[in-house]
Amino acid sequence: MSDVTHILSAIDRGDPKAAEQLLPLVYEELRKLAAQRLAHEKPGQTLQATALVHEAYLRLVGGAPEHPWSGRGHFFAAAAEAMRRILIESARRKKADKAGGDWQRHAIIDAELAVDSAGDDLFAVDEALTRLAAEHPRPARLVHLRFFVGMTLEEAAEALGIQARTAYRDWAYARAWLRRELDRSS
Repeated sequence: MSDVTHILSAIDRGDPKAAEQLLPLVYEELRKLAAQRLAHEKPGQTLQATALVHEAYLRLVGGAPEHPWSGRGHFFAAAAEAMRRILIESARRKKADKAGGDWQRHAIIDAELAVDSAGDDLFAVDEALTRLAAEHPRPARLVHLRFFVGMTLEEAAEALGIQARTAYRDWAYARAWLRRELDRSS
């Protein structure tokens, strides 16, 4: 039985000093494995091979392993899998940060049309709505129900006999169309 296999068996039995003995024996091989993994990553990867080795090693021997190691090959296969998972977690964190992290998203369709009902804006909206109704009747009816009746999007969808998702799309389209028309007329 090789030294690595012997130490892995000791770790499985709960020997607290075995993990300390294992790292010097497997460190160089784990570092090569980590370097190979990182070589396949996109440029700009900030995780270093040493950090990847340490994180993977902690995951492998830091707690009680789910299954006893059947040998050297099993340990290194598990190490490769741990490194893969660490790289995926790192990429997900970066992607989440790029996508706004924990910022709250607000859909543009939640915002209401802001129009001064006492001024000329109301006439401009009415003219634009008439043009919208001529080209796209369903979104225009949706705007009527939302803007003039005060229905929620879900209520207006039910009144029109359409799915809520369709109403969301129509509302977004109508708002953009009306904004463009109102910008042209002003």
